[in-house]
Amino acid sequence: MFNLWWGVLFVLVNFALFLLCYRLFGKKGLYAWVGVATVIANIQVAKTIEMPFGIVMTLGNTMYVTLYMASDLLNEKYGRAEARTAVWFGFFTLLMTTVIMQMVLIFEPQETDIAQSSLQTLFGLLPRLALGSLTAYFISQLLDVRLYSWIRSYYGSSRQLWIRSNGSTMVSSFVDTLIFCTIAFAGMYDWGIWLEILLTTYIVKFILTAAGTPILYLARSFTFADEQPLIEKRTDSGRNSA
Repeated sequence: MFNLWWGVLFVLVNFALFLLCYRLFGKKGLYAWVGVATVIANIQVAKTIEMPFGIVMTLGNTMYVTLYMASDLLNEKYGRAEARTAVWFGFFTLLMTTVIMQMVLIFEPQETDIAQSSLQTLFGLLPRLALGSLTAYFISQLLDVRLYSWIRSYYGSSRQLWIRSNGSTMVSSFVDTLIFCTIAFAGMYDWGIWLEILLTTYIVKFILTAAGTPILYLARSFTFADEQPLIEKRTDSGRNSA
């Protein structure tokens, strides 16, 4: 049970830091969060934990859900173009980190070096896993941006944020999980184990997405003097489409 309760605290801390990053730095903070979160999520995924009822899962899901929260918030307050730019920024950050760290691992370590084995464990991912992560991120995030805008055309009022956010994220996160598990694990496990990994990973993301909805409402209420005209314009546009 320790992992369960520690996991609850872990989620709360992640959400609180997401809010703080936006509160302190505004739109720039969301871009910074996307860049950092893409890297952290792919480091965390190397660690597996056991939850109650013998459920084994990887870390990284919470941080990955905050990526959808960031893109949805950018879409909500600043428009689809800003959200799409953030996706490209996150993709570049992840690609850059993968390329640079693979090159770092090729250097021959000095005899007394203590970091090589740990770096190899964290960043020495098979090309298949790296390809799965990059492909899943790119496709699912762009899909999330498009879905959010499409759902907003039908449910555009400020009170219907939960429909836009949950609807787009729950679909795109399933696509993300399906693509990653297929590229990374298909053929490595038998069908039953592969399906269990797919379903448990998605269910966790599903729950975290729902839990993050109040955080989005709170973040949307933040105002910044230098952004106020654009925010008001986006709000009026949402009301007119309702």
